[in-house]
Amino acid sequence: MQSATHLSIESMCRLGEVSRAGFYRHWREREPDEEEIELRAQIQKIALAHRRNYGYRRITRELGNQGWAVNHKRVARLMAEDNLLCLRKHGWVATTDSGHDLRVWQNLAAGMELNRVDQLWVADITYIRLAGEFLYLAVVLDAFSRRVLGWSLDERLDAALPIAALRQAIDLRQPAIGLVHHSDRGTQYACNAYIELLAEHGIAPSMSRAGNPYDNAKCESFIKTLKQEEIYTRRYRDRADLEAHIGEFLERYYNRRRLHSALGYRTPEEFENSLLQASASVAAEA
Repeated sequence: MQSATHLSIESMCRLGEVSRAGFYRHWREREPDEEEIELRAQIQKIALAHRRNYGYRRITRELGNQGWAVNHKRVARLMAEDNLLCLRKHGWVATTDSGHDLRVWQNLAAGMELNRVDQLWVADITYIRLAGEFLYLAVVLDAFSRRVLGWSLDERLDAALPIAALRQAIDLRQPAIGLVHHSDRGTQYACNAYIELLAEHGIAPSMSRAGNPYDNAKCESFIKTLKQEEIYTRRYRDRADLEAHIGEFLERYYNRRRLHSALGYRTPEEFENSLLQASASVAAEA
């Protein structure tokens, strides 16, 4: 929520000599739907900033530090609705929101030396806020070529979201047995349906270490690029408008036109084509 002159809430409260807690309480009474959307946005930001390692108590405290007058029960409810309740590792991992035991898989990606495509895929989920609603985007990238192989957009943050992105990637590449799939420890990636789909295609699961921000750096770097170069540069009318522009950005611009310094200032598509040409030349010489 911003004023006509785009002052922050903190600045408006300071100028009006009112507390932020009092402002948020008044806002909730006057505009409960808008207040809840903003609260959910803040919860999302805090949860993602701490790589989903914060539970509802820590997030409640962080919100309190920002001036939000909200109790832990409400925060826990909103986090449960958005599947943001964190995972704890004790050999086997129990999800707080479902009560099921889910395995955390060994980090295989950390020791890999990449020299070809379809050797390591990386996956992640981010959220996008529209007026009055949240949408979630799941992506699958080839870690060697940086190419986006699959993506899915939905209003629900459950296993169906990344599964759709993974199926798209599998249909596109038809990978050979031995591919490693790396993700964070979220319930969406640890659930049986996702692990079974990986196993069905001979793909080995790999998950980030607890609290390590670098284990999935390539996917996180991509999401940062997506947000800076697409999401933050537009105002989307609705989900259909967002979906159309994301598809355009990922499939036509990012994969085919955007130069990557890590790829010798080539696009992912050009980089992969150069690998195919080199492979064909070696085969012809043999």
